[in-house]
Amino acid sequence: MQRIMAKIGIFDSGYGGLTILEAIRRELPQYDYLYLGDNARAPYGTHSFDVIYRYTLQAVKYLFSQDCALVILACNTASAKALRTIQQKDLPLLRSVSPEDGLGHTWKRSVFCQSEGRSLNVLGVIRPTVEAVPSITKTGHIGILATPATVSSESYVLELEKLSIVNCQLSITQQACPLWVPLIENGEHLNPGADYFVDLYLRQILEKDPLIDTLILGCTHYPLLLPKISQWIRNNGKRFAASDIQVISQGYLEAKSLADYLLRHPEYESQLSQGGSCHYLTTENADRFSQSASLFLSSPVQAEHIDLE
Repeated sequence: MQRIMAKIGIFDSGYGGLTILEAIRRELPQYDYLYLGDNARAPYGTHSFDVIYRYTLQAVKYLFSQDCALVILACNTASAKALRTIQQKDLPLLRSVSPEDGLGHTWKRSVFCQSEGRSLNVLGVIRPTVEAVPSITKTGHIGILATPATVSSESYVLELEKLSIVNCQLSITQQACPLWVPLIENGEHLNPGADYFVDLYLRQILEKDPLIDTLILGCTHYPLLLPKISQWIRNNGKRFAASDIQVISQGYLEAKSLADYLLRHPEYESQLSQGGSCHYLTTENADRFSQSASLFLSSPVQAEHIDLE
């Protein structure tokens, strides 16, 4: 029986994961990718843990059913709220699924792939970001700029505290930035009106801890605000912080982490197809997705509408 070659799946609740996808494709252009945005049910950050977990698991299952061997949760909310449960509870079941399990028609292709010996895994964006911190910070004071859901999950805090035990003592401060994503998705992030909200949240976090020298952009949308964030730091940083501030953006780090993961797991090399293609799926109107995606990508895309159940 001929083996079906696998793709790398990239999932986000909306558009921000496109910044992760673009960075990964720059680093690893040879592989085939399938991007899925659950735009019809975004933003995830306003939902409960149970809903976020259920939505994320539906997306992961769908991507596996579409011949993805690796799925990257390019969404901080999904990584914070659902990744650990999926890895610990669901992946063992998905890896051992058989046609007799009655999991529905969408699993037939995935069942076939797994019976052919395919490896399956789900990875997130939080750990690769956190692992970069010790080599960047000099003061050990870290600031996290994120959505309210990611802040409330304390996922960054928990991962950074593990580093504190192993490597160095860190002081961690979080700041929710609830209006940054709406600004970006409405195309207002580079307009003068966005300056007020960039100033608001950066002032708030640095007033909490003036020793912060490393700011983590804990949302995949936020790199689009990086020009304004960097300008604010150049103009105001010294008035609030005791040292130079470095900003960590996730796309580059996730791309390097995935490249390293594939080197450490050569079993994927024989499974992943290398046609350099990328296809886009959305639960929203496909034309609307294609138009909005232009804010995040350097080239136009054509998306296909799908339904998740």
